[in-house]
Amino acid sequence: MKTDAEILVQLDAAFGIVARPEHFTDYRHCCECAEHDELLRSRDRETLRISDVGNPGWDPLCFAFPQGIAYYFPALARLALSSPIYACEWYADQLLFHLYSGCRDNGFFQYCNRAQRAAVAGLLEHLIESRADLVETHASTDELLRCWELWSVHVD
Repeated sequence: MKTDAEILVQLDAAFGIVARPEHFTDYRHCCECAEHDELLRSRDRETLRISDVGNPGWDPLCFAFPQGIAYYFPALARLALSSPIYACEWYADQLLFHLYSGCRDNGFFQYCNRAQRAAVAGLLEHLIESRADLVETHASTDELLRCWELWSVHVD
């Protein structure tokens, strides 16, 4: 089994080429989009924190363009591999939503190239192998397996 560090190196290699977008959301759409865009523009891959993206009710990534999610993906993986801050919160659960929502019609899924999809599948496989206790505790086994299947089977 690979280490967390090895998985993060693979993700950096796959997503490190993604340019930082000028804007992450349709910031002219509404005040909420503008606020989320401002937050994401104020961070980079090294400074993005769980407090920025960890609230499912106020998650700027729900409004982000696929390129913005791709830009931040190494940081999101880092957050998913981190221990939960609270007993009821584990960022990997929220990340699964962003990876699986819409299945094959998911904008981020469609944006990713073959190497990026394989890197995401590698992260998901690593979560299955290394975080089984958290997966079971958070009742996300079915979601994680469905998500892994999508990303690992469709690396075309």
